[in-house]
Amino acid sequence: MTVIQISKPGGPEVLVPARRPLPKPGPGEVLIRVSHAGVNRPDALQRSGNYAPPADASDLPGLEASGHVATVGPGVARWREGDAVCALLPGGGYAEYAVAPAAHCLPVPAGMSLEAAACLPETFFTVWTNVFMAGGLKAGQVFLVHGGTSGIGTTAIQLARVFGARVFTTAGSDEKVAVCEQLGAERGINYREEDFVEVLQAAGGADLILDMVGGSYLPRNVKALKNGGRLQQIAFLTGPKVELNFAQVMVRRLTISGSTLRPQSVAAKARIAEALEAHVWPLLAAGRVAPVMDRTFPLEEAAEAHRALEAPHVGKIALRVEGR
Repeated sequence: MTVIQISKPGGPEVLVPARRPLPKPGPGEVLIRVSHAGVNRPDALQRSGNYAPPADASDLPGLEASGHVATVGPGVARWREGDAVCALLPGGGYAEYAVAPAAHCLPVPAGMSLEAAACLPETFFTVWTNVFMAGGLKAGQVFLVHGGTSGIGTTAIQLARVFGARVFTTAGSDEKVAVCEQLGAERGINYREEDFVEVLQAAGGADLILDMVGGSYLPRNVKALKNGGRLQQIAFLTGPKVELNFAQVMVRRLTISGSTLRPQSVAAKARIAEALEAHVWPLLAAGRVAPVMDRTFPLEEAAEAHRALEAPHVGKIALRVEGR
C-alpha cells in the first residue's frame, strides 16, 4: 500500500510517499480501506519530533480516518466487510489502509460524505471528553473556547450551543469572529483588538474555558473564570510553563485540569465513542452539527496539507486517499 511516512524530524517536506505491507488487524480490531484522513496539529508535532507515538502504535501520522471495513479481526461482532465507518486511530491514517480498534469506529452519519466524516473523530472525541465529560458544561452556563475557527473551536462552538450553553470565543480577525458567530457563538472576540478577560468579566465570568494556547493565557483564563469555574487545558501552543498565583485558584475554588486524547486507554476511548454515538451522532445525522471543512489534498500532497495546517485557515483539513 502507499503511505506517507516521516523521513526524519523536520518541516512539512519530510513527509514522503513510501510503500509498505498491509497491516493486519488483531483481536478486537478492524482493517479500514481509507477513503479520507483528517490532518491535525498532533500530526505536525509528531512530524517535527515533538510528539512520539505510543510504543504499540504505527509510526505513520494520522489520528482519524474514514473508509470501508476491509477485514475484521478475531472477536469483532459489530462490523462487517464493506461497512462505512469513521475511526479514531492510534496512528497510521496517512495510508491506503489503517488498523483501528473496533470500539473506536463509528458509523458514518446519515447523509454525510466520507470526506467530512474523516474529520469527526479527533475533534469530537476531544471536545466531548473535555467540555462535557470532564468539564461538565450545562445548559445556560457561560463557555469560552479559544481558537474558535480551529477544528476544535468550530466543533466546540456548535456542540456547546446545541446543548444550550452561552458561547464566547476568541479568534484572530474580524472575519474569523464572524465565522464563529455564524456557527452559534453569542460573542466572538478579536483577541488582537479586545481583551477577552474584560469581555468575560462583563458577562459575569466563564463557567468553563477550553484552552489550547497555554503560556500567558493561563493567568488570564483564571481571571476570566467566575468563582467555582473550570479550566480545561488541551494544548499549549505558546508554551507549557507560566507563573501563576495559586491563591486565586484556592480562594475562588477554581478547577484547572488538563488532558490529551492519544495516550488514553482503549477502554477509555471506547466509552467516549459510546457517548458520542448516543448524544452527538443523531445531531450530525439531523444536520444540526457538522464539521467545518477548509481544504482537502491528495494523499501524496501531505506536505502541502501540513503547510496549510500551519497557516491561517478555518476548520478542518483532510487528505483524499481513494480516487485521487
